[in-house]
Amino acid sequence: MNSRARRIAHVDMDAFYASVELLRYPELRGLPVVIGGRGSHAPRVGADGGREFSRLRDYVGRGVATTSTYEARALGIFSAMGIMKAAALAPDAILLPADFNQYRHYSRLFKAAVARIAPCIEDRGIDEIYVDLTAHEESADILARRIKDAVREDTGGLICSVGVSPNKLLSKIASELDKPDGLTVLAPEDLQRRIWPLPVGKVNGIGPKANAKLAGLGIVTIADLAAAPPDLLQEHFGLGYARWLVDAAHGVDDRPVVTHSEPKSISRETTFERDLHVVRDRAELSSWLERLCTELSGDLARKGYVGRTIGVKLRFDDFRTVTRDATLDGPIADVAAMLRAARSCLKRINLDRRIRLLGVRASGLDPADQRVAGSGSGVQLDLY
Repeated sequence: MNSRARRIAHVDMDAFYASVELLRYPELRGLPVVIGGRGSHAPRVGADGGREFSRLRDYVGRGVATTSTYEARALGIFSAMGIMKAAALAPDAILLPADFNQYRHYSRLFKAAVARIAPCIEDRGIDEIYVDLTAHEESADILARRIKDAVREDTGGLICSVGVSPNKLLSKIASELDKPDGLTVLAPEDLQRRIWPLPVGKVNGIGPKANAKLAGLGIVTIADLAAAPPDLLQEHFGLGYARWLVDAAHGVDDRPVVTHSEPKSISRETTFERDLHVVRDRAELSSWLERLCTELSGDLARKGYVGRTIGVKLRFDDFRTVTRDATLDGPIADVAAMLRAARSCLKRINLDRRIRLLGVRASGLDPADQRVAGSGSGVQLDLY
């Protein structure tokens, strides 16, 4: 039996989307840059042959910021902020459209760089991973430095922050402590000095609602949470979550690094630049439904899955969100069958308001070698 103490790293790319854009447009380094909206504000070639960039003050619409550079964050602009609101804070900031093909490319590069050094990786999204370093002989700080150097070299200059600790919970917090370009190694004896003074919201798993409820109980820091009576937590949060809160406050987390997991669902959605009317904008809505189903079909094919349940998601102009699902006789992956299923879901929704967001989801996933239901050919591309 291996009695070696666990060493888990959390590798988090710093301002990932923005940093990728700065690789493409190095003249923007040091400037406030916001990534978001659609492609109409892509860089242009000016009269002198140089690149010209859009400014926040020129933006009209209701897109949101996907991310921003650290210079823009210093001005109060963060992800999920409306771009019009961001323009009021920093009208001269640069605005770039998101380019997810580029972000996925650099995501593959950084993960491959880490895998050359430590291959036991849990993928947590486009810009972060967990890495099990337990079996390696080198010290944690040396391994973390090697990982950071490899990522920088293989991506052409992107930087990451690495936190290392005995578990995933603490490593996630550690990777945030010294950003950007951080390297933080936590030992069990560092818990009270470095973790307990932090706000409880720094713990991954304590969301805004739980944070607000804890604050109402006078529990603001992780130290407060560690000192809270378990009975009090159970009274307000229930037994299961209360036990987890106590463990989290004391840095206890036994979750393994999971190198492979099956997705429960795959989805595509879009928020429209303007609210669409179900009658007057029917053609545009139909076009978007077809496009989302086409993209979802491609996602399923690339990932090797078929779906038994197709669902739709609508968000109306009053921000009310409605979902409907249809479970089919057999698994599907093709566009025509998805459109039929999505359209049947839409018929069960009262389309009484303008539509802000449209999404399509495939769940009940099976490997693609399962028999796929026939698609037919005479699908009518109507919304309903």
